[in-house]
Amino acid sequence: MKKKSFFLLTLLFGFIVACSSDDDAGNNPGQHIPEWKETVQTGTWKISLYQDDIDDETHHYEGYVFTFSENNVLTAVLGDETITGSWSITQDDDWGDDDDGNHSDEIDFNIFFASPPNFEELSDDWEIVSISSSKIELKDDLDDNDDDRLIFVKI
Repeated sequence: MKKKSFFLLTLLFGFIVACSSDDDAGNNPGQHIPEWKETVQTGTWKISLYQDDIDDETHHYEGYVFTFSENNVLTAVLGDETITGSWSITQDDDWGDDDDGNHSDEIDFNIFFASPPNFEELSDDWEIVSISSSKIELKDDLDDNDDDRLIFVKI
């Protein structure tokens, strides 16, 4: 039930943000969200780095193949095991109030897994460092020293 509630809230929030009519598209950091979503939904991915503080925890995800589905379902598959979570890319509702000129910290790459514990560790509102056709680089958006990092690479 928690997974469904989180998923529905994330979907609702994304819909509300997308429907906002008073945003200036020229200054809106969310203008890239549709292309980023299309990019991450194309193909399959693996985790090349998961750094929690200073600890490299990548080994917990070796061999897993990740798929970011169009309906915000995130799956990780290893052999017969499938772990299901959710993902979304959303714009903070206060994006216009930030005067630091850095709009990347106003877009969140949201990941949620209810279990198992190693996958729960990936659940966060990540800040997007970069997204390309071959790499998704994220950092903890609340971590000022940038020690929490998550990188997916295209398989």
